[in-house]
Amino acid sequence: MTQRSSPVEPGEAVPWFTSSTPSRERFTFDTVAGRYIALSFLGSATDPTAARVLTDLLARRERFDDVRASFFGVSVDPRDREQQRIRDMLPGIRFFWDFDRAICNLYGVHQPSGAIRQMTYLLDPRLRVITVLPIQTGGEGHVDALLALLQAQEPIPPAVPARAQAPVLVVPRIFEPTLCQSLIDYYDRHGGTDSGYMIEQDGKTVEVVKHDHKRRRDCALEDEALIRSCMHRITARLVPEIHKAFQFNVTRMERYLVACYDAEERGHFRPHRDNTTKGTAHRRFAVSLFLNSGEYEGGQLRFPEFGQSLYSAPKGGAVVFSCSLLHEATAVTAGRRYMFLPFLYDEEGRRIREENQQFLESPDEQ
Repeated sequence: MTQRSSPVEPGEAVPWFTSSTPSRERFTFDTVAGRYIALSFLGSATDPTAARVLTDLLARRERFDDVRASFFGVSVDPRDREQQRIRDMLPGIRFFWDFDRAICNLYGVHQPSGAIRQMTYLLDPRLRVITVLPIQTGGEGHVDALLALLQAQEPIPPAVPARAQAPVLVVPRIFEPTLCQSLIDYYDRHGGTDSGYMIEQDGKTVEVVKHDHKRRRDCALEDEALIRSCMHRITARLVPEIHKAFQFNVTRMERYLVACYDAEERGHFRPHRDNTTKGTAHRRFAVSLFLNSGEYEGGQLRFPEFGQSLYSAPKGGAVVFSCSLLHEATAVTAGRRYMFLPFLYDEEGRRIREENQQFLESPDEQ
C-alpha cells in the first residue's frame, strides 16, 4: 500500500482510488473530474472538530451542486456507518469509508501516532491540488474559508458545441507567481541575446538569425537553484498531465531558457516546426510556459493547420504541443512577453539526439 508522509503539494495531481460510500459499494474517484472538488479528511463524525465542519457544511450545502463543485468527506470510523451518523446527500455531498486508512495513506494525512491530520484538499477540475487547508481545532471558520477559496476560482464554463481546435494541452499553475518573477528578474539582470532558428545547411544543423522570421531574445539559466526549481515543477506538475493526455513518458528535458518577445522589436516567431532538422529530430513536445500573462498585448500561439484560434495560458501555466505541429508566436504589440521554453523527449529521443550530434557544428547549438 502506498503511503505518503506529507500531503500532496499544490499543482500536483492527486492519486486516484476506488472506495465505498454510504450509497455506493464502489465509487471511482477519478470519474468526478470536471468540477472543483473538496476532499475533507474528518476522522470521525463524533470528533467535535469534524462535527462543527459538518454542521457548517450542511448550512451551506447549496454551494455543492455536482456542477461547479462537489464535497467528499473521509471517515475512518466504522461506527459512522454502523450508526448511520453520516450519509450521502445528493447532489453534491458524499462520504468515503476509509476504515483501512488506504485513502489517508495515499494523501499523506495518516500520522505515525495513528491520528489523522484533519484537512481539506481543494482540487481543480483536473484533480490537481489548488491548496491544502488545515482544519483548526474546533473547526470554526473552516467551511467559510473553503467556500471563499472556491469562490475565487475560475467559473466552470457552460456546455457549448465543440469547435475544431489544435491538439494542444493547456495546463495552469505549473510555476507559482514567485518563481515566474524570479525567472523574469534573472532575465532582466543578465539580458538576452538575439535568438535564431535551426536549418539544414551543407549537411549540418546550423542556427540562422533573420529578424523577418523570428525576433526574440533568449537567456540561458545558469543558476542551479532556479534550474532545480523549474525541473521539479515540470516533472511533478506537467509531466503527469502529458502522460494522461498523450500516453507519452517524458524522461528528458532540453534547455532551461527564459525568452523575451519585446513590443519595441515587434517580437514574434513566424510559422515553423521544432523538429525538422537532424539536430532537432529528437524533440517530441514543446512547452510554452507563460511567465507574465496579462502584462502585454499580442504574443499568442496560433496553429495554422487547425484554424485561426489563438492560444495562451494564465501566468505560470503552460501550452504543450507536438513539435511536429506548425505553430507561430504572434507579434507582441505592447509590453514584453516573458516565456520559459523547454523541449521534452524520451529515451528513444535521447538515442536519436546522441546519434545526430555529428550533424551539429557545436553541441551548444540547440
